[in-house]
Amino acid sequence: MKKQDNSGIVVLVSGASSGIGKSTAEYLSQLGYRVYGTSRRPRDYPQPEKYALIEMDVRDSASVNAAVETVLRNEGHIDVLVNNAGYGIGGPVEETDPRIVEQQLDTNFFGLYRVLHRVLKEMRRQGSGRIINMSSIGGRIGLPYQGIYSASKFAVEGLTEALYKELHGSGIRVLMIEPGDYKTGFTARREMVVPDELQDRMAQSRRIIEHDEQSGRPPLEIAQLIDKVIRKKYPRLRYPVGAFDQKLSLFLKRILPDSCFDRIIMQYYKVKSGK
Repeated sequence: MKKQDNSGIVVLVSGASSGIGKSTAEYLSQLGYRVYGTSRRPRDYPQPEKYALIEMDVRDSASVNAAVETVLRNEGHIDVLVNNAGYGIGGPVEETDPRIVEQQLDTNFFGLYRVLHRVLKEMRRQGSGRIINMSSIGGRIGLPYQGIYSASKFAVEGLTEALYKELHGSGIRVLMIEPGDYKTGFTARREMVVPDELQDRMAQSRRIIEHDEQSGRPPLEIAQLIDKVIRKKYPRLRYPVGAFDQKLSLFLKRILPDSCFDRIIMQYYKVKSGK
């Protein structure tokens, strides 16, 4: 196979200090892409050898603008955006303080939008580019005790699906990666909102959620997929990835009545009566 020269392709990866973002930045830089990863606190991490780790807080428009300007000043263009920064909240919807909900959406949805909005302006000027938004299987299936996280990813799904249509014929392609459970630091970083009186009711569900995440697949798989969709001339809108049963769940949701599918999900997560 002829080796492809990626040295002219500039990639910006948000949330690159750990997990999927870090794996993606490392892998793409090894393939010769010119990679800029971002972190809220890059000084807390060793500076990578093959790519730059720069400061960007997706919750702050000024920080987003400054990071994008840094890349443009160094490279003159951005060819690929991997819009990955995010985190999770766990707990019952009714017990989650609205301020925590706002913080979750401010990072996972509005943060993603701030970066997309700024980079898309440059891609419009170029007449080309690729935007890869990190969604989740939880953005297509409302997951019990992860409802706020699911809501943030459902918003990403709707935004990206609409933008996919709006960018038709522009030379810019937008798509989503929809991971299931991957073994990253996501579980340890999740904020849990569980009142003492609901600890027992949620215990089994929480054990299943955390077991699936901690025994998940390696994030390198997602990095390899991202390389493939960068090189693909006509990528499709959605790329669900993960264990077979997780991808199967998306198929079942399409063909089963809601009541039947929801019962399967509740049984799997051992959701107890909320009375």
